[in-house]
Amino acid sequence: MDKALSRLKPRIANRMSDIVPFHVMDVLAKARALEAAGRDIVHMEIGEPDFATPAPVREAAKRATDEGKTHYTPAVGLPALREAISAYYQSDYGVSVAPERIIVTPGASGALLLAMGVLVNPGDQVLMADPGYPCNRHFVRLMEGEAVGIPVGADTAYQLTAEQLVGHWTDKTVATLLATPSNPTGTLVSPSSMHSMLDVVTSHGGRLIVDEIYHGLTYGCQAETALSLSDELFVINSFSKYFSMTGWRLGWLVAPETYVRDVDKLAQNVFLAAPTLSQYAALAAFSPESREIMHGYRDAFEQRRNFLLPALRELGFDISVEPTGAFYLYADCSRFTDDSYTFALDVLEKAGVAITPGKDFGAHQPEHYVRFAYTTSLARLEEGVERLARYLKG
Repeated sequence: MDKALSRLKPRIANRMSDIVPFHVMDVLAKARALEAAGRDIVHMEIGEPDFATPAPVREAAKRATDEGKTHYTPAVGLPALREAISAYYQSDYGVSVAPERIIVTPGASGALLLAMGVLVNPGDQVLMADPGYPCNRHFVRLMEGEAVGIPVGADTAYQLTAEQLVGHWTDKTVATLLATPSNPTGTLVSPSSMHSMLDVVTSHGGRLIVDEIYHGLTYGCQAETALSLSDELFVINSFSKYFSMTGWRLGWLVAPETYVRDVDKLAQNVFLAAPTLSQYAALAAFSPESREIMHGYRDAFEQRRNFLLPALRELGFDISVEPTGAFYLYADCSRFTDDSYTFALDVLEKAGVAITPGKDFGAHQPEHYVRFAYTTSLARLEEGVERLARYLKG
């Protein structure tokens, strides 16, 4: 190799200094190292369902492979899958969504990329809740925009309000992103609040983007899609969570009709199409057999939540808002520490329980919070609580 080339320093784009890795991956790496050394670790850090993809979906993928259905699909997705998603909105929500407005993507991340790509110019601002899913702000930064995190707390169920949008809207703001149910808090935006925020965004000439990837995983209530309010907003969903298809990398974006052509054009250029076999497999996700299995998964998550929520409160964690969706508990740990990241690492080392520190989710009091994911069996959750109890007693 040329000596001059070997001394060449990498030229990293400026945006990369603002795009940070998941801190939970540090926790996971340490957990894996402890397991490799023979320790038993209770995992409550990663937001991935522990259930297998339903058998009808796996079998559909095998059939598609045997039939040689391995070529590219249209950039916007298989027509049959777009129609199946449209039928899902009609059957589950009573909402009519034209298949032509549905773009199938490589996971919800692909949908976020497309939405930000067609909406955000350099310097534009997108409003979102803090705490929130970290990739949301990073996709805005990727487009050279500015993610404006608005601090939210228990008083608003960790969700934005119309009043906050009015107070933070500037001449640079182009969109607001909501998540319902949310990661990390598991709370939902009420229909009335959603309607009020849509009015604010629309009156300012902006667009509303709604992350609904945890729909189907709600407890004691039925989530309503934002598409029931308007055809002029963006909705993101995924086959990862409720459908238990994380590794298949498949999601979708519902876009206003006037944006579909540009979304299609962008999809062609950035990823060409979502994985073909995954799309054929997903057709079976809407079958009665698959839906019955997924309902069983949801019931198991609810059982876990109903155990873990009071158990953590009994230990002294403050969870003042009962989450009604997803599979997370966002717990105030300030009774025990003023540094949740160090606390999470100490809990892992001394108690053998892996949890996520609040610094992954934003800048609003992250040192006070940790996230528990109930994506492991009830028996393992019980073991984790016992270990935490021993740890906290010192």
